[in-house]
Amino acid sequence: MRFLTGFFKKALLAAVFLALALAGSSSLVAQTATEPRREQLLNGLRVLLWNRPADANVYLKLRIHSGAAFDMAGKSGTMALLSDALFPDPETREYFVEELGGSLEVTSDYDGINVMLSGNASKFERIVELLSTALISMDLTPPVITRLRDARIKMVRELDVSPALAADRAIAVRLFGDYPYGRPRTGSQETLARVESPDLMRARERFLNPNNATLVIVGGVDEKRALRALKQLLGNWRKSESIVPATFRQPEAPDARPLIVDLPGTEAVEVRIAARGLARSDKDAAAAALLALAARDLWQTAQPELAKTGFFVRHEAHQLPGMFIMGASVPVGEAANTLTKARDVLNTLMKTGATPEVLERVRSEAIAELTKQLERPESLADLWLDADTFQLASFNEQLRQLRSVTAADLVRTANRLFKDAPVVSVAAGNAARLKADLERGGKVEVLGEVPAPAPAPAPSPVKKQ
Repeated sequence: MRFLTGFFKKALLAAVFLALALAGSSSLVAQTATEPRREQLLNGLRVLLWNRPADANVYLKLRIHSGAAFDMAGKSGTMALLSDALFPDPETREYFVEELGGSLEVTSDYDGINVMLSGNASKFERIVELLSTALISMDLTPPVITRLRDARIKMVRELDVSPALAADRAIAVRLFGDYPYGRPRTGSQETLARVESPDLMRARERFLNPNNATLVIVGGVDEKRALRALKQLLGNWRKSESIVPATFRQPEAPDARPLIVDLPGTEAVEVRIAARGLARSDKDAAAAALLALAARDLWQTAQPELAKTGFFVRHEAHQLPGMFIMGASVPVGEAANTLTKARDVLNTLMKTGATPEVLERVRSEAIAELTKQLERPESLADLWLDADTFQLASFNEQLRQLRSVTAADLVRTANRLFKDAPVVSVAAGNAARLKADLERGGKVEVLGEVPAPAPAPAPSPVKKQ
């Protein structure tokens, strides 16, 4: 009887835990994203509206669907400078805080320019008016551009001392060469110095157009009022004749030798290992996202000390295929071992994928991260904009895709990414101490080092007649 009583207690507990798990799963399934009202102005501007009557504030986010990927060769940073020129004066940001009770922020990346504006809903028309002025009456005169360019060069110069940033840039160049994703999206000191006012005027004409943009409005403004203000204030934003497609010549095959970036005087080493990834809209994008989380866990299991020094694994997906990257900060003597362990992780994923326990853990993490975007209007706006930019499925479909990824999908996607594909590596640190360790695994390259010329062949002996 005691045995049976214990058995039934265990069975009851198991049933309770199962019920709780199913309840949690059901609540997650039931969680859905609010769908906005979709409109389009005559000039092609797509508008996504969500009226929240009880909200005293309003949030707007405009995305221009062309970013640093469209920078001209030798002039990276052009689109970043164009984003700076939208609201070039600090006084405008102060005005948003002090007079409109909100904020203003402009950012850019490879895929677009993002303008975030917020304020009191009663000042909605004034917010749209300021946005309209920035878009339609942008000041690209040489004095303004010189001031903005100098400020950006100063910012880039201050960031250039970061070993982590040096490693990130080196691995991107190693993997992509002069392909857009191999160029720094913020520009470098050298490339920014080449950008002139005519370059920005050309970029504005090509990309800063309403039929190449989407605007999200969330807050206490009803649809009729919002559309009336948009038609009045943004209706004369001139439409372009054509949209420049995101098509570029594919990058050349990268050099497979480990690359050393010499940073004299540094004790730690920033290591990176990367392969070309997938686009955001790829059918295997969900599997690639889980693959990155699984790789992170496997790498930490193989090398627990990474948690103390800092490490990451990311699948950086863009409008076009991006990059699967692993990175860590380690002591000089651990650089070679860390790169070897990272490659071992990739090989493991190609052979066996992840265990059921690991797969479920990383799946739950990815779903939790996605559902966080339902918590705040700003995050929800990003969800809608990403779907528009990258032609993604609905929120519920994205959840379904994450839930449907199997261990076999991970293996297949890992082989798609890493098998018979170039995998490159970088170590940024003291070259004198790194070179000997890394050369044990084969030839390496030190960035900027001119290889010694091959010895000249010995002269042939002169035959006597």
